[in-house]
Amino acid sequence: MSLYRRLLDRTGPGVGCGRRVITCSSRRAGPAGFATWAALRQLGRTGVAELVERCCALARRFAEQLSAIDNVTIANDVVLNQVLVGFGDDERTDRIIESVQRSGECWMGATTWHGQRLMRISVSSWRTTEADVDRSVAAILAATESS
Repeated sequence: MSLYRRLLDRTGPGVGCGRRVITCSSRRAGPAGFATWAALRQLGRTGVAELVERCCALARRFAEQLSAIDNVTIANDVVLNQVLVGFGDDERTDRIIESVQRSGECWMGATTWHGQRLMRISVSSWRTTEADVDRSVAAILAATESS
């Protein structure tokens, strides 16, 4: 059985969360490397810097809005595009993450950092807007109220 076939047969927690997972067993750049090269070529140095700055600003927007909600804590210093959000105990955090994912508004994963279960928000798409952040925060707020 090939490496790809074994990965396609596995589903469940930790293996793409039920989605099919494919790995690249090659050291060549392949399609992902070409896409990265093309984006860098199109955007240029200034465009990449603007993209990174915008993603970081949107992450800060997430943190600012979420920190205003009762019983919500921002666990990290938001200096890049990552926000780690706690909702009290680990079980409640997992319930809120699941609720937000089920809503379909946005997708945030879970992580464990310094022994605490947290929601991990990563702003990395060039298409993400302030309105997207605001709608995502509203979905998170709704999940905290029903949890």
